[in-house]
Amino acid sequence: MASMTLSTTFSKLQTTRALVARSPWSSRVFVNAAPRPFQGSVRNGATAAYDQTKQAADDAKKFGENVKDHAASAAEDVTGKTKDVAGKASDNAQNLVDKAKQTAQDAWGSVKDTTQKVKDSVVGNAEETKECIKENAETLEREMNTKN
Repeated sequence: MASMTLSTTFSKLQTTRALVARSPWSSRVFVNAAPRPFQGSVRNGATAAYDQTKQAADDAKKFGENVKDHAASAAEDVTGKTKDVAGKASDNAQNLVDKAKQTAQDAWGSVKDTTQKVKDSVVGNAEETKECIKENAETLEREMNTKN
């Protein structure tokens, strides 16, 4: 009889998914187990959540790579522009040096020309003064000779 009861209980457990347990307070306690489809939906939900999390992580990774690429591109642009500005500044400085050199050469040429003009003037005036003094000396000598 006990074996018949046990086999009946096992057959009931297989179909109803219930568990019979003995408790000190009662002679028999049936614990009903919920059907498994609920756990299947939890797995599907977990899989969907995993997929969404993975997709978000991939999107964040792509975004980070895009930011990195844009930052590198911007850095290259700034470097190129800085080199261009430095090259232009160098060219401008060279032009200023050339202009200053030309101005100094022009000023030196002007000083040389002016000095030459002054020299010619002074030498010319000296020659005239010399001639004038010579004439005056001759005149003075003639007058002194006539008075004597």
